[in-house]
Amino acid sequence: HVTSDLATDIIIKVGDLKFYLHKFPLLSKSNHMQKLVQKASEDNCDEINMVDFPGGPNAFEICAKFCYGMAVTLNAYNVVAARCAAEYLEMTEDVDRGNLIFKIEVFLNSSIFHSWKDSIIVLRTAKSLLPWSENLKIVGRCIDSIASKTSVDPANITWSYTYNRKLSVQDKIVGDSMKLQEKIESVPKDWWVEDICELEIDLYKRVMTAVKSKGRMDGAVIGEALKTYAVRWLPDSVDALVSGVHSWRNKLLVETIACLLPSDNGVGCSCSFLLKLLKVAVLAGIDDSSKEDLVKRISLKLHEASVKDLLIPARSPQTTLYDVGMVQSIVNQYMTQEQRSQYVEPGKSAGFVLGHGSLLSVGKLIDGYLGEIAHDPNLSLTSFIDLSCSVSELARPVHDGLYKAIDIYLKEHPSLTKAERKKICGLMDVKKLTLEASMHAAQNDRLPLRVVVQVLFFEQVKAATRAQSRNSDARTTCVSKMSPDEEWDKTMGEDCRSLKKKMSEVETNEDGGQKNSKMGKKKSRNSKSGVQLLPSRSRRIFDKLWVVGVGKGHVENRSSETSGSSQSPSSAVVVRDNTTKSSGVPSRHRRHSVS
Repeated sequence: HVTSDLATDIIIKVGDLKFYLHKFPLLSKSNHMQKLVQKASEDNCDEINMVDFPGGPNAFEICAKFCYGMAVTLNAYNVVAARCAAEYLEMTEDVDRGNLIFKIEVFLNSSIFHSWKDSIIVLRTAKSLLPWSENLKIVGRCIDSIASKTSVDPANITWSYTYNRKLSVQDKIVGDSMKLQEKIESVPKDWWVEDICELEIDLYKRVMTAVKSKGRMDGAVIGEALKTYAVRWLPDSVDALVSGVHSWRNKLLVETIACLLPSDNGVGCSCSFLLKLLKVAVLAGIDDSSKEDLVKRISLKLHEASVKDLLIPARSPQTTLYDVGMVQSIVNQYMTQEQRSQYVEPGKSAGFVLGHGSLLSVGKLIDGYLGEIAHDPNLSLTSFIDLSCSVSELARPVHDGLYKAIDIYLKEHPSLTKAERKKICGLMDVKKLTLEASMHAAQNDRLPLRVVVQVLFFEQVKAATRAQSRNSDARTTCVSKMSPDEEWDKTMGEDCRSLKKKMSEVETNEDGGQKNSKMGKKKSRNSKSGVQLLPSRSRRIFDKLWVVGVGKGHVENRSSETSGSSQSPSSAVVVRDNTTKSSGVPSRHRRHSVS
């Protein structure tokens, strides 16, 4: 009601509220009210019902007070509704000079769009007033205002903003060298990131697109903004990600962030953040093109990932705990990029060149990942082997991590056949095991006997090499002039020829060797190799390495487990004895492959 001595002569119904007003003040400001009142008079009706009035009763009340000449208070929360309502009522300059539309536009341009936080508030309130706010270009002007302020030099920021995150490393280094007053006045490059996180997905996408189109924002800051928004809205639990209530929103969120990622070869976003997006993408079931783009970006920074980052939960109908196939795709993409970077023409840039250090990091990462997924009883042998083989040999100078993963797989899958155990152990090169890993392997009952023989043989070769290099001054002088590869080849040739008969005795006379085991054990006790700590099976094998074989008969393969060829290409040593005479047998038939 309007407090007045004159009786009201018209009723305006907006929503559930009725306004008892006078015609004259309304008709003097609103062109649309003139039309409505004229129609009501023709119908002999004193009540007007306004359906779908923008802004509802509150917005109409602002317009009605203005018509009566009352003071109205405009702010960032009600200005959009008032502007849309004034447009609906056609309160233009044609009706009365200095009308409500004009005054609201002055307020928007002189105050709202000059304020950082008010621009964000207006943009959020404009969401509920579509399409009016869009047609009046309020949304577009807010977005342009926000994007323009994000590109302002941080040194010139004078308005307030929200910043609850830790400073970036670069900003922290700069901040530590400042005085207290300078720290208070300093502004980080990503000062604007948190304030726009309250925007809904569609408006956020439009703001970020505008920010990127300015061309002044660093890719790292764009990545930080996307990460902050994802942390703000993505749930932490897997159940919440796949729940029917939020699954659609999560899917839209990931697709939006994926399309907003900076095109800087992944420099702007951390690998951990990209992998988190990929996890949500897999669980939310986004389209393949978005997932492929994420896989490509992750492959460029795979060396920064951790094993935990790679543990992507598998979706039905997969029976494994983790999506091994997705990790396989990432590694394949990484290796393709690594190989491509090696064949760049001189004078041309590869765009992204992987270093040897990153390759080693990826090898260690995949070995750790294999160790984690090896606990899964549903993981097939083929998946394990394929992922292991997808990494270059250069990425594994040491095979301790691979051996650990293989040992876990053998432990968790006791039903493997002999052939399958030999196949998985063939992934490992025993020459690349450290002393600690070799000692563990020598005592490991899960490994095939032939692998244990290999471990003991090559450890003895290494021990003999070290002993010879210490005890022979002349040889040390000679060896010092050789390259490491030449030194290894020469030493290996000499040691392998001296140990040929002993290894043949192990392969062909495993049962008959028990007769000479006492003499072997006696010699082993007198040696300085320290093998007394080995278990009985490994000690018996090690002792046989020192037993001088008797008899010159040809070697007979008694067990497929001790005489089969190794699957590891670098673990085979060909030993030839040119001094042994044969009776009509060509020398090529006297070659024994000792692995």
